[in-house]
Amino acid sequence: MAVYTLPELPYDYSELEPVINPQIIELHHDKHHAAYVKGANDTLEQLAEARDKEQWGSINGLEKSLAFHLSGHILHSIYWHNMTGDGGGEPLAADGVGDLADAIAESFGSFAGFKAQLTKAAATTQGSGWGVLAYEPLSGRLIVEQVYDHQGNVGQGSTPILVFDAWEHAFYLQYKNQKVDFIEAMWAVVNWQDVAKRYEAAKARTDVLLLNP
Repeated sequence: MAVYTLPELPYDYSELEPVINPQIIELHHDKHHAAYVKGANDTLEQLAEARDKEQWGSINGLEKSLAFHLSGHILHSIYWHNMTGDGGGEPLAADGVGDLADAIAESFGSFAGFKAQLTKAAATTQGSGWGVLAYEPLSGRLIVEQVYDHQGNVGQGSTPILVFDAWEHAFYLQYKNQKVDFIEAMWAVVNWQDVAKRYEAAKARTDVLLLNP
């Protein structure tokens, strides 16, 4: 039985126009995201077979495969909900997301500073990857991470709350090789209500990383 399943989109394919066209959303979700789900499930089966047969010659490749596909599944699952057709702007107390707005200002100096850092991090990721706003529980601060592929270059224990997909399959059919144009356009569909909920949930998890002696 499959452990992981492809989640349904929280909107139809045309919800994010004109920032992302329906063809991209359909291919991205139904093909690419689905492939990560299948890859994670297939790898779990292969690891179970390796344990049963006590054959460990492929363990390094299998562990990398599981991290790659599972992280791809997780990041995409966040990505779809991080966007909405009536999103954008910046988080404001008047919209009920004041705690998130305060945290961004405290961690980055200003919303403008945060926006510039995440935009640059996503747009300059070498090869395939993501720009990620994450809650770092050791300091209680928000940080920006540049994630290579789906799983590399992250702070252990940090929780992603806003993710910008910078893989070519996320934008190439519409934006060609202009990755930075796609990242800039993404700000118009950010679902700050969803990001704020993820921030509050991450803050509430106080006992999952390092315990004080």
